[in-house]
Amino acid sequence: MSMSRNLVRDAIFGFAVGDALGLPVEYKSRSVLKNDPVVGMRQNGTHSQPAGTWSDDSSLSFIFMESLCNGYNVKDFCKKLTDFYFRNYWTPHGKLFHLETSTKNAIERLNRGVSPEESGDFEDYATGNGALMRILPLAFDVLEDDVENRYKKIKEISSITHSNQKSVLACFIYIEFCIQLINGNNKLMAYKKMQDKVNEFIRNHEELNKKVIADYDRILKNSISTYYESEIKASCYVIHSLEAVLWSFMKSRSYTECVLKAVNLGEDTDTNAALSGALAAIFYGGDKIPEEWINVLPKKKEIEELAFRYQDTLVQSAQV
Repeated sequence: MSMSRNLVRDAIFGFAVGDALGLPVEYKSRSVLKNDPVVGMRQNGTHSQPAGTWSDDSSLSFIFMESLCNGYNVKDFCKKLTDFYFRNYWTPHGKLFHLETSTKNAIERLNRGVSPEESGDFEDYATGNGALMRILPLAFDVLEDDVENRYKKIKEISSITHSNQKSVLACFIYIEFCIQLINGNNKLMAYKKMQDKVNEFIRNHEELNKKVIADYDRILKNSISTYYESEIKASCYVIHSLEAVLWSFMKSRSYTECVLKAVNLGEDTDTNAALSGALAAIFYGGDKIPEEWINVLPKKKEIEELAFRYQDTLVQSAQV
């Protein structure tokens, strides 16, 4: 990983800013946003929050990153999840105002003593993007791991809340793409290498559900950027979400264009803008995020300190 810039800081601010841009219009339809497009930070809106407020997506990503500062430890992360839910830990304004259902269910199970291996929703209905929305910090932890170990960690972390194979595969695809961007590849090369890596893994694992894999054909067999906007859905269904994220990134030429494109697709605006914003910040650089968008984020100083702490942890572990 290049140390000439703090890629962790770039990614997490790219994520949090996208999240905050999307939060006020979460659940709004594309047609409504066509008439009133988001062009900057808004206040109030869907969750009646001040401008710059980030959602549970960022809270859970910060918690995961903080846990990874002490090394990969599933139990430690689960403890922090319960602190977030029951004690408002790493919330933007000291109070939890929204949480995705499967994540809420899983944390309540963890609190009752259910193991992380059993806590996640696995039923067919549990195919939301609640694990995908917090997986970003793992990309930096697994950079040097082989693909088998990467997948194992991704599956463990996803399954805490979402153990459905659709969720795990979405997280795997997203992390593989992040890694290719972190390694300095251009967009098309990063996308192609991600496809090659994931498809090879699938070929070597016949136990993976063929129908689930086929649902990802638009990403893994084609290029999502070849589809028209009208063909891209942006709901919280994990495949729609991942397609919207990759499409927004591949079809834009700057950080700003990317996150606003993701937001104005409508529906799950905060998650899709957060995930695409992280990709764009890694690719274009954190200095391309408008400063006025960063400055309005609550706990900006704490986020920056966390990013530097995680980057230091990564540097130290690489030197061992």
